[in-house]
Amino acid sequence: MSVRPVAPDDVAALVDLVRELAGYEEAPHEARMTEEQLSAALFAESPGLFGHVAEAGGQVVGMALWFLTFSTWRGTHGIHLEDLYVQPQHRGSGLGRELLRTLADLCLQRGYSRLEWSVLDWNTPSIEFYEAAGAVPMDGWTVFRLTDDALTDFAADRRGLR
Repeated sequence: MSVRPVAPDDVAALVDLVRELAGYEEAPHEARMTEEQLSAALFAESPGLFGHVAEAGGQVVGMALWFLTFSTWRGTHGIHLEDLYVQPQHRGSGLGRELLRTLADLCLQRGYSRLEWSVLDWNTPSIEFYEAAGAVPMDGWTVFRLTDDALTDFAADRRGLR
C-alpha cells in the first residue's frame, strides 16, 4: 500500500472514485465530471487542482483531491481538501490517514498555515476519523453556494446586492 501524487494514467480511476463518493454521500446524480475535465484541471500548464492517490495491490483505491486557498488573516496559502475517499473494503488500512497526513506534511513543507475541508453533518464515521487526527469543526461558520440557475441569474443581475 502506498500514497503518491496523481499521474495522468490515474484519471479514469479518480472519476470512478468521485462517483463512488457521490453515491456514498447520497448524491450520485450530482457527479457529472468527465475524465477530460479532470485531466484538464489536474494537468494544465497552471493547474487549479492537485491530487494524491492511495494504491493497494497496484490498484488506485483511494484519493485526495485538493486546491490552494489563501488566508488573508494569516498571510499564507493553505490546502482545501475537496474530496478524500477510500473504497470501503480498504478502510481501516491506514490509507485514509496517510492521504491526510501527506497533505498535512505538504502544508508544513511549503509554509502553508491551514488544511481544511467540509464534511456532511450526518457522516459520523468521517467526523470521528477527522477528530482522531486532531481536526476541529469550525462552529459558527455556514457554507454558502451559488450553482446552476441561481449562479446564472445572479451573474446576470447587474444591479448587485441591495
